[in-house]
Amino acid sequence: MQSIWTRSTVILIFFGRPVCWAVGRFGPRMTKPLPQPPSFGEALRFWLKLGCISFGGPAGQIAVMHRELVERRRWISEGLFLRALNFCMLLPGPEATQLATYCGWRLHGIRGGAVAGALFVLPGAVVLWGLSWIYVAYGALPAVTAVFHGLKACVLAIVVAAVLRVGRRALRTPVAWLVAAGAFAALFVFHVAFPWIVVCALAIGWVAGRYFPQVSGPEAAVEGEMGQAAGAAPWRVAAIGGVLWFAPVVLAGLLQGWGGLFARMGWFFSKAAVVTFGGAYAVLPYVAQHAVDNYHWLTARQMLDGLAFAETTPGPLILVLQYVGFLGGWFHPGGLSPLCAATLGALLTTWATFVPACLFVLVGAPYLERLRGIPQAGSALAAVTAAVVGVILNLAVWFAIQTAWPPGGAPDVFVVAVAILSFVALERFKAGVVPVILGSGAAGLAWWLLSR
Repeated sequence: MQSIWTRSTVILIFFGRPVCWAVGRFGPRMTKPLPQPPSFGEALRFWLKLGCISFGGPAGQIAVMHRELVERRRWISEGLFLRALNFCMLLPGPEATQLATYCGWRLHGIRGGAVAGALFVLPGAVVLWGLSWIYVAYGALPAVTAVFHGLKACVLAIVVAAVLRVGRRALRTPVAWLVAAGAFAALFVFHVAFPWIVVCALAIGWVAGRYFPQVSGPEAAVEGEMGQAAGAAPWRVAAIGGVLWFAPVVLAGLLQGWGGLFARMGWFFSKAAVVTFGGAYAVLPYVAQHAVDNYHWLTARQMLDGLAFAETTPGPLILVLQYVGFLGGWFHPGGLSPLCAATLGALLTTWATFVPACLFVLVGAPYLERLRGIPQAGSALAAVTAAVVGVILNLAVWFAIQTAWPPGGAPDVFVVAVAILSFVALERFKAGVVPVILGSGAAGLAWWLLSR
């Protein structure tokens, strides 16, 4: 009897682990139970952390949100995340901010969406305010420029990683691949405006879903969605949000006159918030033309410096508009001190830019849920997600050219090396975004010190 038990033990030791591995590898998949919904306080702490680490522009920020919300915490399902991304790409405004707002709304209703959107913007706004003040008061500091040099390399790695992450999940059908390739070619080669790309993607997805469902594929399954999207009626949210949106603009006009600096800023950036389809790069030419040529709030060189600041600070890239408002107030203070006028200009610009962006989400989010029952609508939104892959790829190529091989210059070996190391750390070793960002900034400073 003892020999039988001994043989059984030996068999289990030598063959048990391979059998278990084979069952786990090739056997039926067991769905992991969803975690408990986060409390409002837990979600609030997460949104604040996300606002502090949201580097890399919309591509990097969407990748960070997917990693944190879908893969690590599993608060949002894969299908819901992709559908929300589709929805936010159709709206005017910064899509990453709106995606955070939607996820917050999904978890905790109106207050969750408002907090998520605000905390996604607030840390970057504070940092950019400080950088803007240093810029106009003390000029460009070599040490700060060196840190930004390293951060740009890390941003490039984050964007490339985002292309791979989103592409692996969105490009699962022949139609999706064709739409992504067409979107990239339209942007990179023919410079087509982004709204037309969205319209074409919607049309292609709708037709494919209606007439060729076997080629376009079904909409991604939405499993185990967490949270209750509860809240006030959309019309009530629209009314209250509209009052909040325009109240500072009207107040500035009443106090300073409708031809004053702050009233003009409020109206101008409110109009810009409605036409900013395609993110910051789509709206920057429009803003630069008016802010530089018409209003003379800043120069073209200062506009480019502000874009560099916004690219290497946390928060949405469209925060560069806050920088425009800051410099406009600094150089046209009226009867106020330059710092006071600049701060008011930055606050008014940020308010007029982001309040409507979040308002569009909170008003439209309940209607998004109704699209789930329309197969063609799901296929159309999936085509928009595929187009987003092409858009992010175009951004990655453009950013690589600007950072690793500046026009008229030689290749930047330091940027290429740090970008490769950052990419390997993120993708191969699954390093956190914050350590990689800090390490890249430290590498930029060390490179400058060694080169002196």
